[in-house]
Amino acid sequence: MKNFYLAIILSFCFFGVKGQSDTSVYRSAAIEVQKKYAPDKRSVYFNMHIRGDSVRLESTSETALLEFEKVKPTMQNIKFASVLLPAKSLNGLVYGVTNISVGNNRSNPVHGAELMTQMLLGTPVEIFKKQGGFYLVKTPDGYFAWTDGGALTAMNEQTFKDWQKADKIIFIADYGHAFSKADVNSIRVSDLVSGNILQVLGEENSFYKVSFPDKRIAFIPKAQAGVYKQWLKKPNPNATAVLATAQTLLGVPYLWGGTSIKGVDCSGFTKTAYFLNGIIIPRDASQQALVGDVVDVLEHDTISVAKCLANLQPGDLLFFSAAKRRGINGGKVTHTAIYMGNGEFIQSAGMVKINSLVPTATNYDGGQASTLVGARRILTAIGKPEITRVDHHEWYGKN
Repeated sequence: MKNFYLAIILSFCFFGVKGQSDTSVYRSAAIEVQKKYAPDKRSVYFNMHIRGDSVRLESTSETALLEFEKVKPTMQNIKFASVLLPAKSLNGLVYGVTNISVGNNRSNPVHGAELMTQMLLGTPVEIFKKQGGFYLVKTPDGYFAWTDGGALTAMNEQTFKDWQKADKIIFIADYGHAFSKADVNSIRVSDLVSGNILQVLGEENSFYKVSFPDKRIAFIPKAQAGVYKQWLKKPNPNATAVLATAQTLLGVPYLWGGTSIKGVDCSGFTKTAYFLNGIIIPRDASQQALVGDVVDVLEHDTISVAKCLANLQPGDLLFFSAAKRRGINGGKVTHTAIYMGNGEFIQSAGMVKINSLVPTATNYDGGQASTLVGARRILTAIGKPEITRVDHHEWYGKN
């Protein structure tokens, strides 16, 4: 009898290990496909869910899914499903517009997950999946992350087109509020930050009457907003405009994932300085370092102050790698800043501040200067891949 029970126990262990082994083969195959066809989770969503003997692979890349189909193992005891997003369960609500002043986008669909980026009110997004109270979205800069459902209004294609065509205003003051009446002493409907976009319904005295994406009605002082269509038609910015915007953020605290006057990380700061001047650039420093025109600032992999002073122009982006502190060249870009001229640059590091690459300067930042690995010129590359005018972006209603 003892041997009988032992045999039963061993058989359960065998089948349990076998099932686990089978699913691990799927995971191993998925990892190899992901490395080749979806290596950057910021730009391609690729995720495998394993529960018991069920395996479900989801991705926003049809190519990645097709490649996995070619190499996936065939096992009769495993139930496999391959799903191309957006999910059918969204019932056509595959677009959205941010309806709070600053929405938080996280690495996973939980409030405690890492803050990856943020969306300003009026930011259009594509929606790919809903999980719990969160949406998997892609922002206009091509960045995938999860946002709280309360931060945006989901739309079908027609509703989204109606929003695109509607007359709008853009909030141009640093910070302010929308009010329930055309009176700054009335109840506040929402706070607002520079770059927020709302539909305009009319005017009342010195206020715009506006509609939020979720249909809340409010009033905004005209002095704090501009006509969106006029803002879109502005010519490409020059360095003076970008740096003027950047300096309005001086003293704003560093916030990992931040992209507004409430807080910015290093690349959120550079991204915002350009966006508020009508230009969309990639979200993260390592992504920004791949676009624009290369500027030579190094001599044998080491910063050349002489080259910086000779070759850099105001508005250029500087890129730094913390790996250089450990003597490693070719490490990942981990920081970025905007060059101002005469060796000075403005960055978000602790707070937004101005420092210098020149060792004799009183505001010299040796910690950053020693890790400089490159520079790119954005202003001469507007219209090239991933450097896009807002009015040329289809989600904003490309003209």
